[in-house]
Amino acid sequence: MSYVVLARKWRPMRFEDLVGQDHVARTLGNAILSGRVAHAFLFTGVRGVGKTTSARILAKALNCTRPPGSPDGDPDPGPTTTPCLECSACREITVGTDVDVREIDGASYTGVDEVRKLQESLPYRPARDRFKIFIIDEVHMLSQNAWNAFLKTLEEPPDHVKFIFATTEAHKVPVTILSRVQRFDFKLIPTPLIVGRLRTVLDQESIRYDESALSIIGREAAGSMRDAMSLLDQVIAWADEGLTAQIVSKVLGVATRQVLLDLARALVSGDATGCLEIVLQLTNQGFDLTHVAKDVLSVLRDLVVAGTCESPARVLDVPDQEQAEIVQLASTCSTDDLLRLHQGFSRGLDDVLRSGQPRASLEMLLVRLARRPPLLPLDQILSRLGALERRLASPPPAAAAKGAETPRQQSSRTDQGRARSPHRTEPGARTKPREPEGSEEPPPAPSPAQEEAPAPIGISPPPAEDEPSKTELWQAAVARIGRHDPRLAATLEQASLLELGPERLRLGFEPASLPLYTALQPAGDAVVVDAISKELGSARPVLSVEVLQGPPPHPTLSDVHQKERAQAARDAQERARTHPRVVAAQKVLGARLKTVRLPDER
Repeated sequence: MSYVVLARKWRPMRFEDLVGQDHVARTLGNAILSGRVAHAFLFTGVRGVGKTTSARILAKALNCTRPPGSPDGDPDPGPTTTPCLECSACREITVGTDVDVREIDGASYTGVDEVRKLQESLPYRPARDRFKIFIIDEVHMLSQNAWNAFLKTLEEPPDHVKFIFATTEAHKVPVTILSRVQRFDFKLIPTPLIVGRLRTVLDQESIRYDESALSIIGREAAGSMRDAMSLLDQVIAWADEGLTAQIVSKVLGVATRQVLLDLARALVSGDATGCLEIVLQLTNQGFDLTHVAKDVLSVLRDLVVAGTCESPARVLDVPDQEQAEIVQLASTCSTDDLLRLHQGFSRGLDDVLRSGQPRASLEMLLVRLARRPPLLPLDQILSRLGALERRLASPPPAAAAKGAETPRQQSSRTDQGRARSPHRTEPGARTKPREPEGSEEPPPAPSPAQEEAPAPIGISPPPAEDEPSKTELWQAAVARIGRHDPRLAATLEQASLLELGPERLRLGFEPASLPLYTALQPAGDAVVVDAISKELGSARPVLSVEVLQGPPPHPTLSDVHQKERAQAARDAQERARTHPRVVAAQKVLGARLKTVRLPDER
């Protein structure tokens, strides 16, 4: 006797044997019990989920003549939800030899002439069974003329005729046909149900196996039970002493789940070297790297789910042992970082699939994601900026109690005095406008003690009349950088200028802002030194970056710009409030002024 493949040998025989299609089994069973069986059905879904099998079960349920436990010679019991599988009708329908149950291939039965021949046989009653049933597989292959010939017959067939259509492409079935049938959509079968069915089959076949091996087969089946049975047949033919994850991985040419988890672990921890070594091993073993890339994306999705859900067991479609490893790995990294990894890998996956060198594309993608710079959440950055503004707005308690001026107040007072001076130098200007001769007396020469006394660290001495202040030089340098690298300029606006001279440039960053600048090094250092060198003339100072232990001793450019915007907003509010037209509009409309937007606001 020839060998029968597992997909045929273990095909479900009753509704309760269907796996993953409970909605179909229950609906058809209730229809049979209540006597409300329709004359035409359409079973649609992907390959291998049980469409033709369900059609045969329905045919047996409608034509079974001896329910279990009933004595021979009883009158016709009618359709049943539990076919006996022993009567002539059940046995012949199972093997496909029943004369009253015809299985037709829609791909070779496309013409209108075949449909007319079928219609000519409809008025005749079945030879033996209760119903004459036509099962048409791949029904979407019928031509338009064949469908048109079916319309009237399908709407009002004889009482003893039932039609069961099966297709994988329901969108190709005409709407006029869909309105005349009951449609059942077959779902993809979850991996745990496939693994459970494979476990039952292997137990019945007395074949040893590992759970990890069944997990790989269930994952590769992609929701199709027939594909899972075919893969199981292939693996059994190779294995001699039982199924293991290594054997299944080698036969099917897919990476084991442990290798994928190791690759994800190296990616999460930022181990670029480990990622390259794993890809090298997979390449030497002959695995399809495009398939590996798809599996890695699936593992990253599981990590995001495990990091998001409090009870990931209901969402993760993996075995319990593997689920514990995924949850443990997800706990070592923030959910935002895992989501960032998944998004970056998803975008790069298309390049791997389309590339002529998938190994190089996959390696570069993994290295880029493993070397990702650390990022702070936007809400955390905004919260820290708000706290910084509140600290800068209020003086330290000790200084307020003694009535002393803080360095920030001294700088503000110096800026105000410079603004009132008629010789104020605009930011970025090199020389001040020439004054009429004799307008003012020259400033007194400094004493020797004043010349020798060093300036306090971080506090710039008053500039000479023919050169801009250090704050203005720094502001001009940042503006120069912003024309070419806005991101670096925005980061430098968060720095406090501690010292600026021909030989040294010191910048202070708060702990929350320092990572933003560190991510731009070392290219950012060279850009800053070049910009300052152009402002100073020819000197190239040495740049040093420090971490501030407390509030910045001097206002940053960001603070200055924020104050300028706030003052401009208050001035615009005041001008609008007193504008005659605005006042008149408020009186006429009975309205009030709520917000005034500046021209640069969105």
